[in-house]
Amino acid sequence: MNQSSSYPSSLRRPRLRGVHRAVLFAAACALLASGCGGDSGTEAADRAPHKEGQQQPQQQQRGAAPAAGLPGMPPLLDPHDLYAADRPNKLSSVVKDFPSRVYVPNTESDTVSVIDPKTYKVIETIPVGAQPQHVVPSWDLKTLWVNNDRGHTLTAIDPATGKKGRTVDVHDPYNLYFTPDGKYAVVMASMDRELVFRDAHTMKRKKTEPVSCKGVNHADFSPDGKYFIVSCEFSGELLKVDTAKMKVIGQQKLPFEGAMPQDVKISSDGRTWYIADMMADGVWVLDGDRFTEPWLMPTGKGAHGLYVSRDSKSMYISNRGEGSISVLDLPSRKLVKKWELPEGGSPDMGGVSADGNVLWLSGRYDSEVYAIDTHDGHQIAKIRVGAGPHGLAVYPQPGRYSLGHTGIFR
Repeated sequence: MNQSSSYPSSLRRPRLRGVHRAVLFAAACALLASGCGGDSGTEAADRAPHKEGQQQPQQQQRGAAPAAGLPGMPPLLDPHDLYAADRPNKLSSVVKDFPSRVYVPNTESDTVSVIDPKTYKVIETIPVGAQPQHVVPSWDLKTLWVNNDRGHTLTAIDPATGKKGRTVDVHDPYNLYFTPDGKYAVVMASMDRELVFRDAHTMKRKKTEPVSCKGVNHADFSPDGKYFIVSCEFSGELLKVDTAKMKVIGQQKLPFEGAMPQDVKISSDGRTWYIADMMADGVWVLDGDRFTEPWLMPTGKGAHGLYVSRDSKSMYISNRGEGSISVLDLPSRKLVKKWELPEGGSPDMGGVSADGNVLWLSGRYDSEVYAIDTHDGHQIAKIRVGAGPHGLAVYPQPGRYSLGHTGIFR
């Protein structure tokens, strides 16, 4: 059973501490007043508190190119757009001949369903280890790793053929990331309370960094690759980790009683971090460099997955507890749309098609996958899969290399 699924949506909502409760209430009222449907916007982001004189990320002036990044990391194509390599159908020569597929790990069936996105049908079911949580593209784009969390293994899938390959023993691989230089895999060993740095190819353990928080699960890297932010869902905390030193250098508790942070994604300009929170029903907005206390932007019940559009202008936020997707305009940092699934559902993790036209999301509690049109938000298809579908990977996708999860490409 997925760790997050042990907290049903019927649980009583926890209360905010102090002033943050009042702030969230005001922001939520503004959001409801705007309707957040169709093309209407919200001023919730602008009403969030900031220290006097503190400059907001989107208002900062574009400066010179950032300092040299992590040694060995490919330089950014555009220092002002982290996702410049992810333009529609801009496939690397490594993956350009791979068949387009959607790989769905079914945590309760111990299988991976393979969907043909042209026909919207399951064409194969691959048996894997116990509780596959995510399907993760390797840094070099050549392998898909299935994270069999309770089976304590990684199963390789060859994306050129779609066939299962070798199985590697890796303890508690709830999620998997890769350092921007391509040297190390970072295993989110959630129940072991560890960040485990392994050789990116052999998966041999190189260093273990114990953590004091509970439930490390998702992450993303800074523009220069020198640090990454990690969410801890069971203790409601965030970590800041030095990539080269493989060491936690910052830790903070989110200012919400019962917080359960999930997906982590940095904005296209590299200045703002967003962390989905399934119990706070929104995304935390964080200054990663300063690692100061973030503020909460309400999006919808059970906010969970975060995905950037192919033009780097929008972020899609899956609200698992209410069957909706919120659309955040990244330049203005405002919510501009909310798409409702016609029959409800539990949209969780996924990715965007290579051409940018379709958002694919697993239906965590409904044994289904949703294909959603990114132009108007209508549901194109709903596909039955195994039980407990979770971190599905759309593959191939544009980009030069993968930072892990279900596909963070730069």
